[in-house]
Amino acid sequence: MQKMKATLILENGMTFAGRSIGSGEERICEMVFNTSMTGYQEILTDPSYAGQGIVMSYPLIGNYGVNHEDNESFRPWAEAFIVRHLARRGSNFRCEDGLDSYLKQFNITGIEGVDTRALTRILRSQGTMNGMITCAEHFSVPECLERIRAYRVEGTVERVTRKEPQVYPAAGGQQLRVALMDYGVKENMIRCLQNRGCEVTVFPAHTPAETVLSGGFDGVMLSNGPGDPADNVEIIAEVRKLYESALPLFAVCLGHQLLALATGAETRKMRFGHRGGNHPVKDLEHGRAYITSQNHGYVVTAESVDPAVAEVSHINVNEGSVEGLRYRRPNCFTVQFHPEAAPGPMDTDFWNVAGVPEGKSRLIDKLPREDPREVAEKSLRAAKRGEKRSHFNKVLLDRIGEALQAGSQAILFQNRRGFSPYVECGHCGWTANCPDCNVSLTYHKSDGSLRCHYCG
Repeated sequence: MQKMKATLILENGMTFAGRSIGSGEERICEMVFNTSMTGYQEILTDPSYAGQGIVMSYPLIGNYGVNHEDNESFRPWAEAFIVRHLARRGSNFRCEDGLDSYLKQFNITGIEGVDTRALTRILRSQGTMNGMITCAEHFSVPECLERIRAYRVEGTVERVTRKEPQVYPAAGGQQLRVALMDYGVKENMIRCLQNRGCEVTVFPAHTPAETVLSGGFDGVMLSNGPGDPADNVEIIAEVRKLYESALPLFAVCLGHQLLALATGAETRKMRFGHRGGNHPVKDLEHGRAYITSQNHGYVVTAESVDPAVAEVSHINVNEGSVEGLRYRRPNCFTVQFHPEAAPGPMDTDFWNVAGVPEGKSRLIDKLPREDPREVAEKSLRAAKRGEKRSHFNKVLLDRIGEALQAGSQAILFQNRRGFSPYVECGHCGWTANCPDCNVSLTYHKSDGSLRCHYCG
């Protein structure tokens, strides 16, 4: 079936022609980019994207379809979805539906066939901006730009939060009761608490602090969520009351920003934000860096944090922005990144809960580590003795065997093949693409060939 033509118009006047996916409805929203290679379903269903259009920088999206298990909420919240190439069908044993029909089901407007990496470069260099996706054949760009520039993301927390409190039982033996404020919470955040022996009561965003404080909880958690944190004046006032109590308090992403505002600090809008699963964060106390999952367009300004109230505990390695606060008040700390991932790395999920006996935790720092130089020397000696019959050394094979025996999975990442992942004209920006899957062809210098590493 021939897909309908669609056009993406940016606030700066640039236009991109492509093909319509999902709903064909005209949509205006704030355009942001995400650099994750996988996890598009978790990204779409993350309530923090309410009011935004997501540009996926990775070229091939939808190749493993969608299924209900990977949802981070009951529906996708993004306004629009922009991809280079949408897979025709999902190929995975858990696949229940294709991504295109999933977008149609929830009336999410999308466009494919645009150069999303060029689009990402624009948003990164010029900053996040509004945009419109339209399927109209004839339109006035000046009139569209007037409407695009008038758009503002607002009222999103009210839109995504649940309407009534909901209780989630602990997995295994219950040890603690936790109150979780839903500003746009992801399901994996709830699951992480459940797996740690917590009964979780999730409250709507505007629940009075008095209701939470009178519930006999062992601690309170403030969730992630969408929009400008400073817009939530009433919520900030209630967060201040929670802070003034004696209950342990932890917050993630928007919750981290709300608590900072409640204690006198300030937030600012970032040029293009942090969205993806590869953001390095440094723990200032221990001097250690972690790769984290992030999704935010606002950040707490370090200079506004009162040293008598809190200290910066984590910073972003790339540009030094605040990634965590440790408050002087006992049992109170917050982080900007997402320790629950989904999608993304689990570097900051320090405890391996599944399959660990009660009362025992397994910190990453305690995992056995071998000096890479010793591993290399062992491999070389084995090769000289004629013992090495594989590209994989014994240490790696043993680890894979342990994972498989425990019923887990092992993923091997292969280094980049070819001399260059794409060939681009320096004058017009044209790239050589595969005629079948539209992914950029890889240049192999050895024989001067262009090859597709996706469909062969």
